[in-house]
Amino acid sequence: MRTYKFLAALMAVVISGAASAQTVQGSVDDGFTIKAGNVTMTVSAKEGGKIMSYKYDDKEMLSQLRMANQYGSTFWTSPQKEWNWPPVTEFDRGAYTDETDASKSSKSLLLTSQVARKLPFQIQKQYTPDPKGKYIRVSYTIVNKGDAERQVAPWEISRVVADESGLIFFDAPVEGITPAGLIPFKGEAGASWYSFEQANQNRKINADGKGWLAYAADGLLMIKKFDDITPSQPAPDEAEIQVYVNQGKTYIELESQGEYRKLAPGESLTWTVDWYLIPLKDEPVPSKKLLDLVRKTIK
Repeated sequence: MRTYKFLAALMAVVISGAASAQTVQGSVDDGFTIKAGNVTMTVSAKEGGKIMSYKYDDKEMLSQLRMANQYGSTFWTSPQKEWNWPPVTEFDRGAYTDETDASKSSKSLLLTSQVARKLPFQIQKQYTPDPKGKYIRVSYTIVNKGDAERQVAPWEISRVVADESGLIFFDAPVEGITPAGLIPFKGEAGASWYSFEQANQNRKINADGKGWLAYAADGLLMIKKFDDITPSQPAPDEAEIQVYVNQGKTYIELESQGEYRKLAPGESLTWTVDWYLIPLKDEPVPSKKLLDLVRKTIK
């Protein structure tokens, strides 16, 4: 009986410790941290609700260049042709309000933008650590605040640390990438793979994947999982998966988009991306083994 009670108490401590490893803390002024096991995501409500940092222990995966539109991870509405450039201020870099008061005990962080002047939308971003510490869930909600029906799609843009050994890959045949050959992706095991190289121009490709996009570098594997959509579902001239390589190879963008939908006045859509970050023992090279690791991690 004593052994049973001891084991039960020990299990309670382990479970309690695992749960406490998943936390949401911070403030609008100081920024927020979302922890899931060894992974820490830092979010700034004052700067567009952006994901400013994404680390496994002390290793950073997002670009920290302090130049406009070259760091962290942000969110835009799609298609881009509706707002052209620069990104809509209220969504990308304007202040968001904290709806959860995460300075107190909270299981998630909910931030809300102002309604944009250029487009009749309001954005909500919710950050929630997985109770088991496997990933951090980022949910984006677009609300139609106008008085007419609008079509829109969600769009996440993540700028990753440029690493000479970095490898970007997704589950799609290289023959389906457009424009063909603009970025030298290689086909292996039915997937598309890109190792960093340098060119004298900014480049961007579109592809139809299988609901995930991955980046391996510096002993880590970063995976973003989202709803898989068909080639007919993205916004016009957009795609489920996009990769942007800037001139000079100072940073690279991993981009994913959701379904292009009609929203009546007051209606909203929510799109979710699960962020994984795990250690990677082997050198990142195109292989079925690496594909299998991704599929096993996100299943």
